[in-house]
Amino acid sequence: MAKIPAMQAETFISIDSQPLSLRLTISYLRAAGELPRFVQTVLRQHLLEQQLQSRPDLELDPSQLEQAIVNFRMQNRLVTQESFDQWLQTQRISYADFRNQFAKGIKIAGLKNQLVAAKVQEFFSKNKEQLATVVLSRIVVGDVSLAEELMRQLIDDRRPFEKLAREHSLTDDRLYNGMMGRVSVAQLPQPIREAIAGAKPGDLIGPVAFEGRYCLFRIEQWQPASLEGQLKREIEDRMFELWVQEQLKNKNIQLHLE
Repeated sequence: MAKIPAMQAETFISIDSQPLSLRLTISYLRAAGELPRFVQTVLRQHLLEQQLQSRPDLELDPSQLEQAIVNFRMQNRLVTQESFDQWLQTQRISYADFRNQFAKGIKIAGLKNQLVAAKVQEFFSKNKEQLATVVLSRIVVGDVSLAEELMRQLIDDRRPFEKLAREHSLTDDRLYNGMMGRVSVAQLPQPIREAIAGAKPGDLIGPVAFEGRYCLFRIEQWQPASLEGQLKREIEDRMFELWVQEQLKNKNIQLHLE
């Protein structure tokens, strides 16, 4: 970051009535290694402000804004004026500032939708299988011969998976009969993802070698991914952040400090 002539010192923050200038504050950020992140935050906010100002179609009708605030209060059980005022106090924000920030949040959501809607659908279509969730039970042992013997007992002797998990598994979920619970396929290590691909509920998989151990899996349930709710918001946020970072590339940043 290039430096140009110093800016006039001014109080930026006070701590126990002791004023700290903006220059001193930035020197603290630099010493703590936090200055790049601080600058990145400023850049990001500046970019969003520019985008909102250049898109008059994102302006809100006052009645729409008021209805959105009413909906927010109902969702957060802030129906009475007293409860809402107390909440504003806990947030240390005035109603005017809250209203402005709330309106900006709605406009940013609209901007996000304009910019990434098509990319969200494309990403979802390409990664639908990885975005699914699966419920697994597992038995994890340290010896491949034992893993193979346990698989034989599961298949040929029809021994209960739950019993073998409690008796032999090395992981804490043995206390729950080996039940791992619901996990995103994308979060599973690659060897496990590949092993369970195409499997159906009730199928036994393994042994799968992973990090020096050997795993047996039983597929309990598949939940196909659906582009809605939390998953949709996560993809939107990811695509939007990629767009933001692309816009901020190669910006010429100058700090006005000595």
